[in-house]
Amino acid sequence: MIRKFVGAVASTLAVLAGLWLMIAPWALGSQPENRDWTDITTSEFWTGLGVAVVGLAGAISFALAIYEELVVRGAVVVKPRRVEPEPEPEIVPAAPPQASSAELAALLAPLVEALREDMNRTDRAGGEHRQNGRTTLVGMEENR
Repeated sequence: MIRKFVGAVASTLAVLAGLWLMIAPWALGSQPENRDWTDITTSEFWTGLGVAVVGLAGAISFALAIYEELVVRGAVVVKPRRVEPEPEPEIVPAAPPQASSAELAALLAPLVEALREDMNRTDRAGGEHRQNGRTTLVGMEENR
């Protein structure tokens, strides 16, 4: 356990050292203001970034290892996850009985005939209308 704690502290110090390397050129004045980065600034910044990232990964790893050790020793109690009950499927009411084709044809026959008469009228301005055939649509449905 003490090794994991020392590793976590060392990793945290590595993060701090990396951050210092990243800001050192500006803090110490080796990077002139309002100019492009010098070679020293570029080198220190990217090296510091690498050290900080590796240190952060190490600190997270050691912190997780310490947590796992505390769980094993019983010092930390892990709360069990609540299992949410599955919702019961909704009961869908049965659909009303469907009307047969003949019943639908009988209901729609007056509408179809009125539309056919309207299309066959030639007294409108606008010319001729397209003819859809000789037999009624209702008659075709009954023949099926």
